[in-house]
Amino acid sequence: MNYTDAKKEFEHYLDGYDRNNDKVRLKIIHTYGVVHDMEDICRRMNLSLEDTELAKIIALLHDIGRFEQLKRFDSFEPTTMDHAAYGVQVLFEEGMIRRFVPKNQWDDIICTAIARHSDFKLEGISDSRTLLHARLIRDADKLDNCRVKLEDDLLVFMGMSGEDIGAQVITQKVYDTALSCQCIYSPDRITKMDYWVSYVAYFYDIYFRASFDIIEEHDYLNKIIDRIPYSNPDTKNKMETIRSHLAEFIHHAHGCEEM
Repeated sequence: MNYTDAKKEFEHYLDGYDRNNDKVRLKIIHTYGVVHDMEDICRRMNLSLEDTELAKIIALLHDIGRFEQLKRFDSFEPTTMDHAAYGVQVLFEEGMIRRFVPKNQWDDIICTAIARHSDFKLEGISDSRTLLHARLIRDADKLDNCRVKLEDDLLVFMGMSGEDIGAQVITQKVYDTALSCQCIYSPDRITKMDYWVSYVAYFYDIYFRASFDIIEEHDYLNKIIDRIPYSNPDTKNKMETIRSHLAEFIHHAHGCEEM
């Protein structure tokens, strides 16, 4: 198992897709961003070299199903394809995993971590090492999604300008959910502001204290909230309440360093 070798194979895989497509390009940048954040988390947690290499390979492959989703549907919407399930199909049912990891001893961990990385809630994993890696990829994925929300073109991943987003309302169910320390269930999102709220509410699903430290050090909560100009007064007031609520949660979250 070697991340450098796996990365070379991943680059060959990407040759089958249009790298000039904005959405494909964003997903390539995201993939390597998740690898970077994964390495940071593993270093802070003093994980072994083997677990660090394994975690980085999982990060490299976690969104492999996204590229086919974009080729077929030109969309990231979960209604078009379950990208995690498709990634597992490509890697394990079709055998592509051997291109990235020659030996099969880590297959169960890799398969479960990729299959479950975008689940609404992570449940039902009893093996401690598998659970560790499933939690790691979910945290690293969310951390790079912070960068995505700050750097990427809103028109590309939101389909709307910041001014238009900030003029919309936050639906009551989404607002109440955000204040009850829960992530937003995707089908409950109606307006683009609901989507924006969901991008900070996923901090409720962060697991490791190391990840919370990264969020605080980069000031991700405030930066994401402040990217949108809220011309709707009710929306602006609600976002300030969400900001205060989440800031308190992040600061006092203990996280867990279980291995």
